[in-house]
Amino acid sequence: MTDLTTTVAEFRVLHDRVVDAVEQAVHGKRPVVELVVAALFSGGHVLLEDVPGTGKTTLARALAAALGGSSRRIQFTPDLLPADVTGTTVLDPARGYVRFRPGPVFTHVLLADEINRAAAKTQSALLEVMAERTVTVDGTTHQVPHPFLVVATQNPVDLDGTYRLPEAQLDRFLVRVALGHPDAEHEVAVLRPGSTAGDIAAVPAVTDPEEVASVMLGLQAVHVADPLLRYVRAIGEATRLDHRVRLGASTRALRGLVSAGQVQAAAQGRHYVVPSDVQRIVHAVLEHRLVLTREAMLDGVRAVDVVAAAVEAVEVPRPVAV
Repeated sequence: MTDLTTTVAEFRVLHDRVVDAVEQAVHGKRPVVELVVAALFSGGHVLLEDVPGTGKTTLARALAAALGGSSRRIQFTPDLLPADVTGTTVLDPARGYVRFRPGPVFTHVLLADEINRAAAKTQSALLEVMAERTVTVDGTTHQVPHPFLVVATQNPVDLDGTYRLPEAQLDRFLVRVALGHPDAEHEVAVLRPGSTAGDIAAVPAVTDPEEVASVMLGLQAVHVADPLLRYVRAIGEATRLDHRVRLGASTRALRGLVSAGQVQAAAQGRHYVVPSDVQRIVHAVLEHRLVLTREAMLDGVRAVDVVAAAVEAVEVPRPVAV
C-alpha cells in the first residue's frame, strides 16, 4: 500500500505538471486537456471532433511537447495509402538488401489530422497499431514505442469527400472530446497580442516517455472494488437494453471506462475508484460508441441522452475505501 500511495502522490504532481504545460498553448480548456491526459495514462487513444480553428492540432502537438517524447503528424487525404501510415520494405542499394522503413506511426504521440478524409483501407491501417501497438509488414512484426498515443481529429463540417469512421474503428478510441470555443474571458486573452496561445515553443517538456510508462504501470494497481465493477457493467447493460439503441457499449468500452476511472481517482490523490470518477468520464468514453436506431435519430435522440438515462437508471453503490 505504501508503494501505491507513493505512486498516486507522484502521479498527482505529474498530472498537474503535464496539464499546466499544455495550457501554455491551449488556453481555457483545462477539462478537455485533463480528459486527453487521462486517456494517455489509461493507455487509450483520443478522437478530437470540432469545427476548424478551435485548437485540435495545437492540443495534440502541445501534449507531445509536454511529454518530451517524439511526435509525428499525418495529414489524411483520399490518396493516402496504408504503407504511408505504417511503413514499408525498401531496397537499400548501399547495403544490397531489403530493409523495413518505419512509417510515422513509430512515435510516442501520433497526430492523425482529419482522419475521416482518408479511404477506409487507410483508416484500417491504424487499427492494429492502436490495439496491438505493433505493425506487421511482409510477415514481420515491429513494435511501436511505448507509450503510444493516437490523437485523431475530424471535422464535422465540410463533409464533401470524407469517409465516415466505421463503428469498429470508433470503438478503438477511448474518449471522444470536443474543444469548442473558449469563453469570453479566455478568448479575449487569446486575441491579445503577445499571447502564448498556439505557441508550441512555449510548452516545456515536463516529463519523458520512460517516466510516463512507469507511472502507467503503477496506476494499474489503483483499487476498483467489485461493487464499482458491477456499477460500470450495469451502465453498459442499460445502454444495450435501451430501445433507442441498435448497438450499445462494448466490453472494450467498459474496460476503458474502468481504466480511465483509475486515472481519475489517482489524479484526485486517491488509491481507489469511487462512482464520481466514473460519472466524470462516462460520456466521453461511451457516447461515440453507441449506434442509435433510425427511428431514434429521426426523433432527435442523441447519444448523450442515452448515456445520461443509463447513468440515471443505475443505482449508485456506496463508495468502498481501502
